[in-house]
Amino acid sequence: MDFISQLKHRLQAQSNDEFALQMHEYMKRGFHFLGVKAPDRKQILKETINEHKEEVSKNARSIAESLYALTEREYHYCAMEIIAKFLKKKYKEEDFDFICALIYTHSHWDTVDFVAKHVLGSYLQQFWEQRRACVDKLSKSDNMWLNRSAILFQLGYKTRTDEAILFEQCIAHSDSKEFFIQKAIGWALREYGKTNPDAVIEFVNNTELKALSTREALKRLQ
Repeated sequence: MDFISQLKHRLQAQSNDEFALQMHEYMKRGFHFLGVKAPDRKQILKETINEHKEEVSKNARSIAESLYALTEREYHYCAMEIIAKFLKKKYKEEDFDFICALIYTHSHWDTVDFVAKHVLGSYLQQFWEQRRACVDKLSKSDNMWLNRSAILFQLGYKTRTDEAILFEQCIAHSDSKEFFIQKAIGWALREYGKTNPDAVIEFVNNTELKALSTREALKRLQ
């Protein structure tokens, strides 16, 4: 049995209709679920990868694409976790379009935020000289989730944060009426505030941001 077949078999064996309905409702009925809770899903994925490590390592991209083509959300989670694990520091420059597809396909915060931080963020650390061009494409897109990713990709960068890009993205989207953009601005600023609180406080105090963004940014800073 190949990796995907075995993963599907094991996840389906752990499916739970009650949990699936709860997950479906939690995600505003936007996605279907098998009903496998995160700890069980992660354990199943880990065990299945261990039995097919060479296959997954050599075919991470195509496996992720195949999993993303399936309906249930658990497969999408497995796909993005595979990419984060197996392509870290091994991305190709042309993977940018692939990463964008992970963001705008089956989009919601549960996948987008993971991909923005752990996949896009890792990719742009590897191709640091490409960061402005890539972020510009994301920021100017009509897709709100790509915009959100342009704001959030530096989560976890700490002292490596490109402050100019962060502040530029916050300003570029400061007028957005989208909840998920306003929230992203606040979140990104708050996280950077753990590394450089004075810079964030000064930026917020001198920038016209939505109330939600300001409130989120200054949590625990003032």
